[in-house]
Amino acid sequence: MTTRHTACETKVSGGSFDRRRFIAGAGMAAAFAVVRPEAVRGFAANGKIRLGMVGCGGRGGWIANLFNRNGNYEIAAAADYFKDRVDGFGQRFGVPENKRFTGLSCYKKLLDEKVDAVAIISPPYFHPEQAAAAVDAGVHVYIAKPVAVDVPGCLSIEASGKKATSKKLCFLVDFQTRANEFFIEAIRRVHAGDIGELCFGQASYLTGRLGKQAEPGTPEARLRNWVFDKALSGDIITEQNIHTLDVASWIMNAEPVFATGAGGRKERTDVGDCWDHFACVFVYPNNVGVTFMSKQFREFGEPQSGIRNLMFGSKGTLETEYGGDVLIRGEKFYRGGRTTAIYEEGAVNNIATFHKCVTEGDYSNPTVAPSVRSNLVTILGRTAAYTGEQVYWDKLIKSTERLDGRLEGLKA
Repeated sequence: MTTRHTACETKVSGGSFDRRRFIAGAGMAAAFAVVRPEAVRGFAANGKIRLGMVGCGGRGGWIANLFNRNGNYEIAAAADYFKDRVDGFGQRFGVPENKRFTGLSCYKKLLDEKVDAVAIISPPYFHPEQAAAAVDAGVHVYIAKPVAVDVPGCLSIEASGKKATSKKLCFLVDFQTRANEFFIEAIRRVHAGDIGELCFGQASYLTGRLGKQAEPGTPEARLRNWVFDKALSGDIITEQNIHTLDVASWIMNAEPVFATGAGGRKERTDVGDCWDHFACVFVYPNNVGVTFMSKQFREFGEPQSGIRNLMFGSKGTLETEYGGDVLIRGEKFYRGGRTTAIYEEGAVNNIATFHKCVTEGDYSNPTVAPSVRSNLVTILGRTAAYTGEQVYWDKLIKSTERLDGRLEGLKA
């Protein structure tokens, strides 16, 4: 991760939030970029970017509201497997009935509408295929993390990002922490040597149960409950824990050499097949170990939920918490600040950045490479935990194994 700010980086004021359970604080007002006339070919008559939304569930509706608030987007089409979701979304955001699409191939119908950009907020299993189709169609891509559930999917996203750049298209991965000024500055200082030589680190994501969206037993119920499904979500270490592992990867600024791991499914056994806890060790160059733990089941006693990272160096310690404090203790103290509203502010910033990149013609797409690497880190840990073996990075990235989405029984 370079410390140089690109034209597509933005800053926010910090502020705390427990993801998925609360949306804390009011988001910042988005910055409005000046649209150069030569950059708006194909945009709507009012100068707004015509946006297609792929994925109209809770997260899709939430982020669509932020696109609307930005003021520089027109939600022109919507796609979701489920008719009730796309209709509810369409009514909320004024999408005509003939611009609402359903079924597994809904994204293809949406792309036929010649939108300028798509926001891909569907289950992660579908991201590589949908992103590749969007880039092939000449459409800018705003995509949720994780970007994929397996190694071939990650490499597909990497290829789509490069192809987007070659076709003068924007491709942005929505990580909130990487758009927060305190995270950016603290990690810049770590890379500059402010905590000395890195010794070891800790990463954790501890949270409670997530709610079921449908009673299990049918293919459609499985799709509604995708967050509990290994293939559709990548398991909790990829779908949810990527936030803390991305920060660890950002701090280390390198690929791990190998990982070991353990975990299982012991408390939440009533839905899906995802594990409900993981514990891993990632060993980086120079024999720097990063321990990781996560859980996704009920709290017992004093709640310990949170998304936290620690990095211990020879001259100081970096402390970060998603929704809490970011600071450096040691010889070169950095107070940083609280990130209370990071969940919303991060998305607001990324939406503004996406518009700025599209309208100013910045197609460098700097979020792709680090996002792919973080995604692969989660798969490395998952593979080590599933197999009980020491798994090396060099071997993992050669894997051709694809997770089977088991889409039988779902309408095309």
